Amino acid sequence: MRRRQFITLLGGAAAWSVVARAQQPTIPTIGFLSTASAASIASYVEGFRRGLAAAGFAEGRNVTVEYRWADNRADRLPALAAELVARRVAVIVTGAGTAAALAAKAETSTIPIVFTIGADPVKFGLVDSMSRPGGNVTGASFLSNDLVTKQLQLLQALVPPASVIGVLANPNNPNAEFDTGKTQAAAESLRLQVHVVNVVAARDIDAAFDDLARARAAALLVLPDTLFIDLRGRLAEISVARKLPAIYSNRLYIDDGGLMSYGSSPIDAFREAGIYAGRILRGEKPSDLPVVQAVKFELVINLKTAKALELDLPPTLLALADEVIE
Repeated sequence: MRRRQFITLLGGAAAWSVVARAQQPTIPTIGFLSTASAASIASYVEGFRRGLAAAGFAEGRNVTVEYRWADNRADRLPALAAELVARRVAVIVTGAGTAAALAAKAETSTIPIVFTIGADPVKFGLVDSMSRPGGNVTGASFLSNDLVTKQLQLLQALVPPASVIGVLANPNNPNAEFDTGKTQAAAESLRLQVHVVNVVAARDIDAAFDDLARARAAALLVLPDTLFIDLRGRLAEISVARKLPAIYSNRLYIDDGGLMSYGSSPIDAFREAGIYAGRILRGEKPSDLPVVQAVKFELVINLKTAKALELDLPPTLLALADEVIE
């Protein structure tokens, strides 16, 4: 073969290589922003991945995910959201916390955002309405912040009339003021008193339970917050040690020793978020995707914890339970 022909062949092969690389599809990147820590909501993230799979995407195969965890420090969220925007991700999914969704929305009006929250997204200005979100934001709400009346009624079945119910709240949560106000109103309608104790970090837990003891709280309502999800094992342990029956917003607490939960499944909400993220990657617009709302709520009771608390659970309460953990 002549030298000129050989060089021509080499040049042609190089050109075809460039064309082939140019024709390979670009793998999209999803940004995942959460107020929580990675370990505390690992099961939720698995739900998100199942949703992606249902939409035809597998992490590491035809989509990548950039994770940003605030580790329950809400002040870190704006910078983490800015990192994802600078990364030019195709979609931002916010997990387990209204604060994360608000931080993402404040950072971009063009990148699609899919939230998973327990609150009303309309109230916080995330969407225009549930059916017509408008703008670049949609998602799923598991409505955990609207269940305090039912949760108080369930606690009422365990305590004497006119009891004091302790309430744990994180004032750094955007929902905190609304949640505590709603809890106080619900308690008044049930002829209960509530004693609200604020907790902003793990170091506050022991002092919070001392405060509840001084207030002679007969039971405890733990409001939804990623900090409390992170501390769920410790909350269950101290509640048992203090003989204080507690109710929580989802079964994740019960799996780690909590007494009772009433709420919808955040895992299902994360799965819906994964499906929506996949649909957006395929070209759909957030403004055309109605906010998914929880329709199933379950009561889960841990009998082992009830025994440790020396509680004789009413048969009527057990009959109401969707699941009783032996």
